[in-house]
Amino acid sequence: MQRILLAQAGPGMILAKEILNPEGMVLCGAGTPLSPALIERLSGLDVVDVTVEGHPVNIEGEKTLQEELQEIDLRFQRVEDIAPLMYLKKRIQAKLAASRGLEAVTK
Repeated sequence: MQRILLAQAGPGMILAKEILNPEGMVLCGAGTPLSPALIERLSGLDVVDVTVEGHPVNIEGEKTLQEELQEIDLRFQRVEDIAPLMYLKKRIQAKLAASRGLEAVTK
């Protein structure tokens, strides 16, 4: 999942988290597909950002999934013989990939 500005949202993106107003009332539920009309309506309600499924927007300066997975590999390379830590490494990589809407490719 990715948190993006409403201005970056496009039709067909799916909300990963509900959108709440300042009083805590749900404006839009998780799983709702965005349409041009809904995006315009949310803009009129002063919604600034939304959390959508997958990782549909490339943000300048943001690391790619591959770069982040490589960093995790580097952080765990000194403990490759410790099974519980390797299990933890695989779980972290899988969670990171799932947050981007992909399956992790781990060693």
